[in-house]
Amino acid sequence: MKRYLLKDPITRSFLDYLYIEKGLSQNSVKSYQSDLIHFMEWSMKVLKIPAKSVTSQDINKYIKYLFDDDFKSSSVNRKISSIKSYFLFLKKKKYIKDIPTEDIPIPKQNKNLPSSMSEKDVEILLSSIKNNSNIEIRDRAMVELLYATGVRVSELIGIKFNNIDMNRRVIRIMGKGSKERLIPFGDQAHNAITNYLLVRAKSQAKELFLSNRNKGISRVSFWNRMKVYLKKCNLNSNISPHTLRHAFATHLLNRGADLRSVQMLLGHSDLSTTQIYTHIAKQRLSDILKKHHPRG
Repeated sequence: MKRYLLKDPITRSFLDYLYIEKGLSQNSVKSYQSDLIHFMEWSMKVLKIPAKSVTSQDINKYIKYLFDDDFKSSSVNRKISSIKSYFLFLKKKKYIKDIPTEDIPIPKQNKNLPSSMSEKDVEILLSSIKNNSNIEIRDRAMVELLYATGVRVSELIGIKFNNIDMNRRVIRIMGKGSKERLIPFGDQAHNAITNYLLVRAKSQAKELFLSNRNKGISRVSFWNRMKVYLKKCNLNSNISPHTLRHAFATHLLNRGADLRSVQMLLGHSDLSTTQIYTHIAKQRLSDILKKHHPRG
């Protein structure tokens, strides 16, 4: 079923539209693809009809099914958004006359603050990477750069060798929607990358960070390396590479950075996306006050 759906010319056309015309990243397109396949398989299995023939009542049945199957509201919202985009595309290309998702409400989403790390925890993590091997030297450079710039993990592993300027101490990142941004990095990251470039010197690969096979390291491989160091220093198992992005933003705000600057560094198109970090910063300040004030 899955292979059949991916070969469907209309589905392929929609995914190509997202990537070429809308300029979405490959990871974003894969998310749309996953959501569509899930919906289409449900439609064929439960309703016995192709997805493009469903009604608004059918969409509501699908939403009920998602909640009954214990999907989080954030996951349901994402799937609804993907389905809405799909039907808007079908209407635009005149494959359908009416859009069944037009009056479908978006379920209310519980806003969970992203997990972060204290500055002390970041230091503990970095100190666990000892530079005793070429792999550790690479890992140290990746973690230092991740925390120094707040880039997404997909952006980190996608950095090309010619995207980094060691003299100016900046990296050029191609973010979501093919939006380019320049991000500076500090002394610690510069030193770690300098050490890494010495062991990488003979490689002609385009990617900056390489696996043992002299190819760009994957997200899974980097995450597995992170797990090694987290276990080594007994840090929270819920910490992930993305947590360092949250820590980057939170620590900047804690130390007085303005929200607009943090927004630009993170590559957020909407300031409201960045504002969630102000809640983390305020929460931490409140915890400090309660812990240290005599009347706390």
